[in-house]
Amino acid sequence: MKTTKESNKKKKPATAMTPEARENQMISLAIDLAEQQLLDGTASSQVITHYLKLGSSKERLEMEKLKRENKLLIAKAENLESAKRIEELYEDALNAMKIYSGNND
Repeated sequence: MKTTKESNKKKKPATAMTPEARENQMISLAIDLAEQQLLDGTASSQVITHYLKLGSSKERLEMEKLKRENKLLIAKAENLESAKRIEELYEDALNAMKIYSGNND
């Protein structure tokens, strides 16, 4: 039978291939450790405070605000791109009309 210490050990996951994936892997490990500390009652006051803040209504409202601002920025960028395409279509149409009317200048 395995001892508690042996059963708590996890296999080390494969090292991520990109810096972003590695960062996500490290974040996941840190969250797992914080969770275990909270369960064991050994979490520092900083860890407890961090997770209390994440659960606050103010934090939720700020996250919702950031999500909406992000959607707004995406919509603005799409709108600019659309305006650029429309401008190009108008220019192409004007050039085509010039060619059909005999003004090839």
